[in-house]
Amino acid sequence: MVSRWAIAVDRTVCIGASVCANYAPEHFELRAGKSHPRVATTDPDEAVLDTAETCPVSAITVHDTDSGALLAPEE
Repeated sequence: MVSRWAIAVDRTVCIGASVCANYAPEHFELRAGKSHPRVATTDPDEAVLDTAETCPVSAITVHDTDSGALLAPEE
């Protein structure tokens, strides 16, 4: 069974730089000037991890839904 990934954005931290929406528009959009995941869970996709790592304020987190392990950003 393939695990799924949970995507979350801390909108109190997000500065609306739009890196996520530009880098992975299939996964992120801007709403009221802040990042918002298009879906709460997704199939594994390296673009999601790369986007979380690229966020200038680390507002995006990605967790494995089965184990709960933090996949990105790396600590």
